[in-house]
Amino acid sequence: MGTWFTNARPYLLLVAVQFGSAGMFIFAMDAIKKGMSHYVFIVYRNAIASVSLAPFAFVLERKIRPKMTFRVFSEIMALAFFEIILDQCFALLGMKFTSASFLSAVMNSAPSVTFVMAVILRMEHMKIKEVACQAKVIGTVVTFGGTLLMALYKGPVLSFMRSSTSHASQPENVVTQTGNHWVIGTLFLLIGCAGFSAFYILQAITLRKYPAEMSLATWVCFVGALQSSIVAIFAERHHPHAWSLGWDTRLFAPAYAGIVTSGVQYYIQGMVSKIMGPVIVTAFNPLRMIIVTALACIILSEQLFLGSIIGAVVVVLGLYLVVWGKAKERRGIMTPSPAENNFPEDQRQLPVIAPRNDNINTNKA
Repeated sequence: MGTWFTNARPYLLLVAVQFGSAGMFIFAMDAIKKGMSHYVFIVYRNAIASVSLAPFAFVLERKIRPKMTFRVFSEIMALAFFEIILDQCFALLGMKFTSASFLSAVMNSAPSVTFVMAVILRMEHMKIKEVACQAKVIGTVVTFGGTLLMALYKGPVLSFMRSSTSHASQPENVVTQTGNHWVIGTLFLLIGCAGFSAFYILQAITLRKYPAEMSLATWVCFVGALQSSIVAIFAERHHPHAWSLGWDTRLFAPAYAGIVTSGVQYYIQGMVSKIMGPVIVTAFNPLRMIIVTALACIILSEQLFLGSIIGAVVVVLGLYLVVWGKAKERRGIMTPSPAENNFPEDQRQLPVIAPRNDNINTNKA
């Protein structure tokens, strides 16, 4: 029993992470439906995240945290912009135009977007004759095809559960879903994916100079809170009441997102990534989509369209092609062993970028 639990613990933790992440989507959408500004939500979320992470980062990484330099701080500013402004702001904005389940499905295309950006930045070398590279290219095309299908084809509504409150008395900041809004929302979500991918790429580079993951996350959340507050002040300049909180999900949602999603989830994913590599972490993401879809239909009374289901299945197939290609590529480059599985470099490898031997040698030095 003990051996089984030890072997299964990383997988159980990843399942728990997906449930926790799914909860964030549901709570955030519910808070927005109750009138909370998504700009203000992001400010509170990252402020709470930085406060909750700071004590642990200060104590646990006091011996390994290097000095802050101007170059590292500049990269932190860029990381905060990519993750907080582009990823979080546009993701929630896209969710307002679509739905929580749609957002969760589209975000599965993030590894494919990362792969494309890595090729553009010459961080990924295209070896088109290799099966692994072919799988990643085909998977990327399939993923974008599924996203395009979800945006352009809605199809009939699949009514698993009907609710008379599904369209009743929504606040002015919630956009009624129409065909044009669906396409606009998809574009916003893809911008969010691009921001997340840029964050992931730059984070891997920054960690080589500042190898204190929790401290880096704290700085990103803190700077992101400052950046997003500027955006929120400008966006809500005519609505000062937007900053007020209530004793409901408008208070619980940003607290949950800051502590659980940006705190506990970050730690668990980093721990599992060190043990098993980032590929397995990415492979569990479609589970979140299933959980979000089920909860959104039951709790938020969201409409589920046939086109969304078909497109989501296509996106997941493309995701697993990319993940499979990455896994095959890693097997061809690195000889797996228990010592290598525990090597910190695993955490710094992008899920769709092949590790380079020169980077490994540099980190060892």
